[in-house]
This record gives sequence, structure tokens and C-alpha cells, in this order.
Amino acid sequence: MSARMEELGYADTPIGEVTLRRRYDLVTKQDVFEVKLNDEWLMSSQFTAAEIALSRLGIARLAANTAADDTPGRTFDVAVGGLGLGYTAVAALEHNRVANCVVVELVEPLIGWHRDNLVPASAALTTDDRCVFQQGDFFAMSYGDGYDESAPGRLFDAVLLDIDHSPTHLLADGSEGFYGLNGMSAVASHLSPGGVYAMWSNDPPEDEYLSILEAVFTDVVAEVITFPNPLQGRDATATIYVATKRP
Repeated sequence: MSARMEELGYADTPIGEVTLRRRYDLVTKQDVFEVKLNDEWLMSSQFTAAEIALSRLGIARLAANTAADDTPGRTFDVAVGGLGLGYTAVAALEHNRVANCVVVELVEPLIGWHRDNLVPASAALTTDDRCVFQQGDFFAMSYGDGYDESAPGRLFDAVLLDIDHSPTHLLADGSEGFYGLNGMSAVASHLSPGGVYAMWSNDPPEDEYLSILEAVFTDVVAEVITFPNPLQGRDATATIYVATKRP
């Protein structure tokens, strides 16, 4: 058994104090890795089902959209907004048609903690040549030249977003207004025709956001993901929005 609580990393960032810690959970009898922003929980290795589902649902939609594509061996370029503990990016790289995965993360120390292999998913990212960490503001990059600073204007087959808690529960001012028509149109501008936008939300499906997505994309759905919460002895839910860029 490890120490009951251990701080693995700390950084004072433009959006607040970010900490990475490991604690031993007495309920599950496992080590749990957690990232906090000030006093707010960002991600926990105890609850990863929805982050993994974000990749799997998004890439499954992309595979279905390209099923009629007769290009032999077509592969996918994926952008992930938000590194967190890495589970969304790892799940994307598990798909054998993903050729590369650019992970955009605002908090540079978090990228460093992964490069130092401080969390369980780190090695799967740092040892995979298809994975590139891109330090930057996902929201500003959406309105600008896109998610790869080395290739301005590069189009992606899928953009998987896991930063804010929901379209209406934001972590910082930088995403204010992003989930409206202008922000969603900006994301769509960085997708290939038939490409997929998918987003994780900790809240139930929101009708207003669905309407906005339907105005920009097609085949819009909100999938509710259910997973066990051992701390509360009941199931918890999250929402994955999935949408396709219009041809």
C-alpha cells in the first residue's frame, strides 16, 4: 500500500494553481491519481469511462462516415482538446486507423508531468510516435490557425474535446462564449468533410447546445454514459456529444 496522500506535482498557472496528487482509496483499495485546479477537481483515474467513451464514440462515428471511402488504408488524424490524465488520447491511439494524435493542453506543467511518467497513462502516450503534445490554448487555436502550430490550417478527421465540465459549466474565462455558433463553426473549420466533433460533458444533455450543434453540424446525438461510482455506492452519468461536419 502506498502513502495515503502524496502530491506529485504543483504549478502556479495563468488559470490558477494546478496540482497532481496520488492518494490511496480505502474503498477501492487502489491508488487514485487526481488533477485539481485550485479547489476544483478536474480529473480522476477513478472515473475514466466517459473520457474513454469520448474517443471510442467519436472514432466509431468517423469510421462509419468513411465506410464507403474506397481509398485503401485510409487513416485518421485526431486532435484532442485537453490532456488531463491522458485517457482520452490513449483510447484514440488504441484504434489502429489513427495515424497521429495531437493533444492540445494549456497547462504546460501537466505536459511535463506526463513526460516524467507520473501517471499511469503517461507511458502509452510518451512512447507512441503518433502522439504529439501541443502546448496552447485550444479555444484561441480554434478561432485561429488550428491545433498544430507546425502546420497552420491543418485539417483533422476528428476533434475530441474534454476541457470544461459542460457547455455551461466552464473552468476559466478563456472559453466564454465558445459553445455558441461562432465557436462551433470555428471547430468545424478545422475538420475535414465528414469529420467528427465530439465533446465530453459532466452534465445531462442540454437542449440549447444540441440546437447550436445542429445548426453547424449534421447527425448530432447526445449519448449518456453510465458508470459506477464506488464512493457513493451508485451509478454516475456523463454525456458525450457527437456530430459530423457537413459535406
